[in-house]
Amino acid sequence: MARTVSDPTGGGGRPSNASTSAGGGGRQSIGEPRRMKNTARKSTGGKAPRRSGPYNPAPGRSAPGYPRASMAESEGGTPRAKRRYRPGTVALREIRQYQKSTDLLIAKLPFSRVVREVALDLSSNEAGDLRWQSSAIMALQEAAEAFLVHLFEDA
Repeated sequence: MARTVSDPTGGGGRPSNASTSAGGGGRQSIGEPRRMKNTARKSTGGKAPRRSGPYNPAPGRSAPGYPRASMAESEGGTPRAKRRYRPGTVALREIRQYQKSTDLLIAKLPFSRVVREVALDLSSNEAGDLRWQSSAIMALQEAAEAFLVHLFEDA
């Protein structure tokens, strides 16, 4: 029966064995995790890692994930027509894209200008020195976009 003697420095009662360390035969310090050798394993069919760098496809084929030029010249020298998707494909792709995102769709500066203009028209103050907090304009923009999304959902 092997007996473990706890280290007086508070090592937690781990046996000290110099042969289990893979760091070159020296003793392992108390605070470091043990080093383990990694063994190569056969792939189980998961996703292949992405390649970084230029991709050169076979002649006459396009590279996946690379955008095609709209009027790129083909090998014959004649301009090629732009890629046409089936009706509804692009719309469904855009729906998925906009449902995933949480950012605002209206540009902030033009929306701010419209809000200030409308508030100036509605105010009786002739000086026109209304001041706006940026958080107030952002709240108005959030509400306006939520209203428009709800309006378009019902249409």
